[in-house]
Amino acid sequence: MKKSISLKPYNTFGVDVIAKNFSIACNENDIFEFIDIHSKNNPLVLGGGSNILFKKNIERPILKINIKGINIIDEKINHVFVSVGAGENWNDFVEWSLKNDFGGVENLTLIPGNVGSAPIQNIGAYGVELDSVFESCNAISIKENKLKKFKKKDCKFSYRSSIFKSNLKDKYVITNVTFKLSKKNHSINAEYKSLKSLIDKRNIQKPTIQIISNLVKEIRTKKLPDPKIIGNCGSFFKNPIMNKLNFEKIYSTNNSVPFYKISKNEYKIPAAWLIEKCNMKGFKSGQVATHKEHALVIINLGEATGLEIFNFSKSIKNIVLKKFNILLEEEVNIID
Repeated sequence: MKKSISLKPYNTFGVDVIAKNFSIACNENDIFEFIDIHSKNNPLVLGGGSNILFKKNIERPILKINIKGINIIDEKINHVFVSVGAGENWNDFVEWSLKNDFGGVENLTLIPGNVGSAPIQNIGAYGVELDSVFESCNAISIKENKLKKFKKKDCKFSYRSSIFKSNLKDKYVITNVTFKLSKKNHSINAEYKSLKSLIDKRNIQKPTIQIISNLVKEIRTKKLPDPKIIGNCGSFFKNPIMNKLNFEKIYSTNNSVPFYKISKNEYKIPAAWLIEKCNMKGFKSGQVATHKEHALVIINLGEATGLEIFNFSKSIKNIVLKKFNILLEEEVNIID
């Protein structure tokens, strides 16, 4: 255990806060030992730090998960089952899958963070969400200090959420995740607007999983800043989902609003569009701004504090609420 260390290297916003107690787990036994000592002290589990905002110094004990390993545990004719340590970098796993010609995660290329955090918020991008390839995960109960296996149905996946972000928030530590990937006859998902547009523009007749990954890389690197260079957590807010009545109210006065019809009575609209319509794209206040290429990304221009970033995000929420009567919900986890 380390005491009074800076968390700046451990969060992609680059916020410089101090952790009173900081431990690293390289295996399940490390987690069991940590829980034995700290279970009653409201411990905080830290993955890649790519979806978290620290508002102030952290008094809670922190456990950084660093469990490694990518292993094929079973194979069928058309699929392979791969167990991945929670501390593996997500994009490293995507690259490993592509190298082995395993399909299913290519649309999720370049999503920052670690594998253990991926099921918590059901990461997704370019028409694909994690639950489409999720088989199971192992997690340790902080209350009971016991290992439990969660199958897909147990996780209650939804848009950018799961049981680990709702009912079981801060109650389990994910140690590894098992994925079901295709070995052949890959199902290519190329219907997402910007992805499809690029495929059509280049007249790509039969996109492969590697081509999809390359195109996603191209799109992402043009739109999204590299957190190694500019502090950010990617999309700060979720895209709001609303019922038909509320959507029609928006559409009646803004018929150019882009939308995705989820079901007969549910519509999803881009939070970035709402922020842009409030003239907040590229908006700057002190050391915080929205990115000039993507309004949904809040960036740290240098030495912003977590509280400054939080207050900036709150001002965006208030402006969007006033103009559209829509309350944006954070995708990033805010830690007090």
